[in-house]
Amino acid sequence: MNLSEGRGRELFWSAWAVVAAFGAYFCMYAFRKPFTAAGYSDTTLWGLSFKAVLVTSQVAGYMVSKFVGIKVIAEMPPSRRALGILWLVLAAEAALVLFGLLPRPWNALALFLNGLPLGMVFGLVLGTLEGRRFTEALAAGLCASFILADGVTKSVGAWLLAQGVSEDWMPSVAGAFFLPALGVSVAMLARVPPPNHHDLAARSERSTMDANDRWSFFVRHAVGLVPLIVMYLLVTVLRSVRADFAPEIWKGLGRPAAPGTFTQSEMLVALGVLLANGGAVLIRDNRRAFFTSLATCGLGFFLLSAALLGERGGRVDGFGFMVLVGLGLYLPYVAVHTTIFERLLAMTRERGNVGFLMYLADSIGYLGYVAVMLVRNYGRPGGDPLGLLMGASWLTVFVSIACLIVSGVRFSIRPRPMPIPVLSGEGR
Repeated sequence: MNLSEGRGRELFWSAWAVVAAFGAYFCMYAFRKPFTAAGYSDTTLWGLSFKAVLVTSQVAGYMVSKFVGIKVIAEMPPSRRALGILWLVLAAEAALVLFGLLPRPWNALALFLNGLPLGMVFGLVLGTLEGRRFTEALAAGLCASFILADGVTKSVGAWLLAQGVSEDWMPSVAGAFFLPALGVSVAMLARVPPPNHHDLAARSERSTMDANDRWSFFVRHAVGLVPLIVMYLLVTVLRSVRADFAPEIWKGLGRPAAPGTFTQSEMLVALGVLLANGGAVLIRDNRRAFFTSLATCGLGFFLLSAALLGERGGRVDGFGFMVLVGLGLYLPYVAVHTTIFERLLAMTRERGNVGFLMYLADSIGYLGYVAVMLVRNYGRPGGDPLGLLMGASWLTVFVSIACLIVSGVRFSIRPRPMPIPVLSGEGR
């Protein structure tokens, strides 16, 4: 095979991989997000908004899934990923059918069961893309799927409600629409070849991690990792509030959202985030790419600040505010997914995989969101989602910038070579 044929084959499989990953994760969102397009306003539980109870229930299941995924994703062999995705999504659809069958408020438990399998799907999809020279571009395409799917699947849910489908059955009907496309996407994902020798030379070999591997990696890099996880925690909370309460936030901004509004705003956000984070693939030096991704996070917090100041001064309308906030939150959120952990492994040449680091961060992030939802529900019942979003944004900006500085200083220090342990006794 000559050079041009090899390059063409590599580009073909890169395009194949990003289409497959985008499709698989886009379809997964149809089993997670459409229910948030409904108001469930005719039901309360213990004086609480039933929708807030449903969101908290699903996110609690999603959070538990992330903690379980720290082990499962880090240890999952590549040959079992595709089948694992299918079983997880089918279990989530079964939970949505149960949501339609059970009476309120008991069907809130079904959304906990729905979130429980879905939290591990991302790690299985991402595992197919990591450790490649084009990983940032591939992962940016994957992340664009959940930005765009968040709006599209809510639009599908709103459309089904307009067609007369009940609020309780709408989520399972929306999921069923996407089952064929999910099957095709996962079948494509299963055919993606592993990283080649050029990928291994440019990045690093990715391997499964047992408990000792995970703990030793964390201890060695805790000073730089913990600030990144704190930043990710704050961004995850705000991003989730914006996503799960989008109809209420749009209404608070004075512009009740039609079904297509969710899609329009998220398409702009996805395009901006895809270009900003996917461009890191052009940077060959792993250290330079890592620090560039930290700067990308900083740009996101600048845009978030601009959105807050613009809305307060009346210089930004509701649509512009939602797009700027989306860009401000998704730039750092996606940078973690596409570049920060990928290049951290590549520049340290550590034994491990991105899935472990992502699920370590995700588990803390969703734990924080569950805590916020519980405080909102029980501490200040019926709180305003727009007020919560705006009130927490400034805290996120200041704390996250401090975290970026600490992490940047830590990882700017090149590590000393690790001493080779000397075995004694029977182990010699």
